Amino acid sequence: MSTTRRQPISNERATLDPFDALTGRFAPRDQRDLMERPFFSLAKSKRLTPIHYISGDIEVEVFALPAYGMATIWDADILIWAGSQIVEAMDRGLPTSRFLRFTPYQLLTATGRATGNRDYQLLKGALTRLQSTVVRTTIRHGEHWRRQQFSWINEWGERGLRSGRTEGVELVLPDWFYQGVLDRKLVLTIDPAYFALTGGFERWLYRVARKHAGRQPEGWRFDLHHLHAKSGSLARFSDFALQLRRIVARQPLPGYRLTIMRDDAARMALAIHPHLRPRPVDKEWITSADIGTSNASPIGTSPAQSSGLRTHESQLTFWPQSNVARPNDSNFDSNFAVVLRASCGQRSATPNPCPSQKDDASREARRTSEGER
Repeated sequence: MSTTRRQPISNERATLDPFDALTGRFAPRDQRDLMERPFFSLAKSKRLTPIHYISGDIEVEVFALPAYGMATIWDADILIWAGSQIVEAMDRGLPTSRFLRFTPYQLLTATGRATGNRDYQLLKGALTRLQSTVVRTTIRHGEHWRRQQFSWINEWGERGLRSGRTEGVELVLPDWFYQGVLDRKLVLTIDPAYFALTGGFERWLYRVARKHAGRQPEGWRFDLHHLHAKSGSLARFSDFALQLRRIVARQPLPGYRLTIMRDDAARMALAIHPHLRPRPVDKEWITSADIGTSNASPIGTSPAQSSGLRTHESQLTFWPQSNVARPNDSNFDSNFAVVLRASCGQRSATPNPCPSQKDDASREARRTSEGER
């Protein structure tokens, strides 16, 4: 018979009341500060280069341990899930805590993951990176202090069985994140389809779109250089812009439409607009007039040299002009006949009449007799 193997409880967990995760499905929520600033690596490969971001009086620094690397935007799903649990509990009038207890199955299914052994192992890796990543920021600083330093998870542990299976997981959230979730003005509901986005760049861009464009009909616009700085990406600007253009071509963000355009200073900018609620139609098809066209100017090519992230061809436009094929010159007579017959179907004011069907028949008879000789 399997028995639960208890691990020693740390001082912090011993002083906090546990919050057992809620069951059922409810809307995921994200924290505004995490959506707006570069707190996570956008790549699945290990990142050790720190993030240094400064905008006005806002500073964000993120450091990684060489053994584990920086927490990624996929690891941030754990924080989204934890924040959603806390907000839902508050909506139900239930007490909350920074000390969460849950089963891996609860978290994995809520974030759109599978529940095999590999997924459990990946979850442990994500928890480890969240705990080992160090954040230093001036966001939401206090009256008598300017910076806070913390990790995304203060500590975590497994409740395991002697058989080796994991019965549950316990974690303690940092107070900076917890306070940001308790303040409902700092929390936004996100589309559950966010968890299906596979690219880190796409995930980051969705969070930026949701934070800034929201549901405003006029949307939001970003200068590409400013957007590059907000991402914290290690990619050069030319690579960043190329990747962004590819995303614009695919339009993968749930609920948002992306357009690259030129701003008033003739600089390339990204326009983000929420999808408008579809209007009812009384037909079973949609024409091009219903869809409309983008008024964005051609994007052109990246000036960067060729690499694995860049295009190796000279063209890069997302709305290529269709080329009309030339007429078949070897079949000129039949082409001319088709044009002539089409023009005869219209009323003409010229004195030269179009050939009649009788004239066509007589010419066809002569052509046939000549072919039989």
